[in-house]
Amino acid sequence: METALALPQERRDFVHSLRMRSRYALFLAFVVVVFVFIEKENKIISRVSDKLRQIPQALAEANSTDPELLLAENASLVSLSELDSAFSQLRSRLHNLSLQLGVEQPGEAEAHTDQVPLSPAGAGPRRHVLLMATTRTGSSFVGEFFNQQGNIFYLFEPLWHIERTVAFEPGGANAAGSALVYRDVLQQLFLCDLYVLEPFITPLPEDHMTDSMFRRGSSRSLCEEPVCTPLVKKAFEKYHCKNRRCGPLNVTLAAEACRRKQHMALKAVRIRQLEFLQPLAEDPRLDLRVIQLVRDPRAVMASRMVAFAGKYETWNKWLAAGQDQLHEEEVQRLRGNCESIRLSAELGLQQPAWLRGRYMLVRYEDVARSPLQKAREMYRFAGIPLTPQVEDWIQKNTQVAHGSGIYSTQRNSSEQFNKWRFSMPFKLAQVVQTACEPAMRLFGYKLAPDAAALANRSISLLEDRGTFWVT
Repeated sequence: METALALPQERRDFVHSLRMRSRYALFLAFVVVVFVFIEKENKIISRVSDKLRQIPQALAEANSTDPELLLAENASLVSLSELDSAFSQLRSRLHNLSLQLGVEQPGEAEAHTDQVPLSPAGAGPRRHVLLMATTRTGSSFVGEFFNQQGNIFYLFEPLWHIERTVAFEPGGANAAGSALVYRDVLQQLFLCDLYVLEPFITPLPEDHMTDSMFRRGSSRSLCEEPVCTPLVKKAFEKYHCKNRRCGPLNVTLAAEACRRKQHMALKAVRIRQLEFLQPLAEDPRLDLRVIQLVRDPRAVMASRMVAFAGKYETWNKWLAAGQDQLHEEEVQRLRGNCESIRLSAELGLQQPAWLRGRYMLVRYEDVARSPLQKAREMYRFAGIPLTPQVEDWIQKNTQVAHGSGIYSTQRNSSEQFNKWRFSMPFKLAQVVQTACEPAMRLFGYKLAPDAAALANRSISLLEDRGTFWVT
């Protein structure tokens, strides 16, 4: 009988490569091979393919992390639940296939998730807070409201590793599947299963040790004792802690620290569709609270054109050349981005049963004008007491004259949110207003009729929406 050691070299290489990535990466990277295996035993692939064809290509692209998105008008989310079910079945079949190949041992997938984190005795229920946003909306700044609270385990953009490791091609199964992978990884992270990130970190961690955890320094929980281990001489930390020198991150210590904290929070700009989070909201192990952060799309565009100049080269050339027309493809991407955000917000505001009491919509401009008040509202919504530690941080970090860079979380918040108005060319503002008008009206952003109104400090472009944004 053929043993594992007697396998042909080609097959041994194949098995080894499977071990190097998680079951989710395996699903995407070897999707064609898996399709062949499973097609012989089951017709599930044809059902998955049918569901994927029912989803507009633009909707799939709306779940990519490119800030320029394309979404067809009147795109429907009706088939997502069916796709999710088909994906779950495919994942189960893939798990069985892995067992047959000897890639995974029975019980290995559940090895790190059998311990459900519990709040300390008498401390109240454990909350799981997701700050859901898009790039350049002030999410790093708002995320600090939770990062500064000592009893919250906070993670900064952990899904970055998934995006950088797995190739999600635009459209088709990969793009639609990416949102499900993000969601499943997010679910495990909320359960303090930080091991789920290891297969996506490059280079692969050794003995659960890594020096490549993205923006480790943006998470106080990853830079405090006992997670902050003694510095190793000559060890290079790609993302080092800000206020102290630590050795490579020990994922086991970090997972244990997560379980000891009373609450869990993380920030993600790679979750595009709110509907994908329904399984998390219905998971009895979690008490999910979703805070969706939005910002005036004109301000977002102004910020992205500086921060991501390479991706907006066409826009900059259009402005520099003084041309009247911009490529329609660029406008469509902008419209798709705004529609993706609007669709999620509308779903949240409709208060479906699974989201009731779990969704809050917050405008960055309201946070910038009244940071302490909005922090109190967000904490009240999350069901977590606000500590003086957070209040002190807000007072110290919202009154500075200037931030230290485009990624800074320090700012004079009452002045910062309006700066874009006085440097944005009006024709650029017009394009954004035309493409994003439905979203702007939903969120209470007023259209500027002309260049004079855009640059007039005495004219507010923000409607007062009070506090009815909590559902």
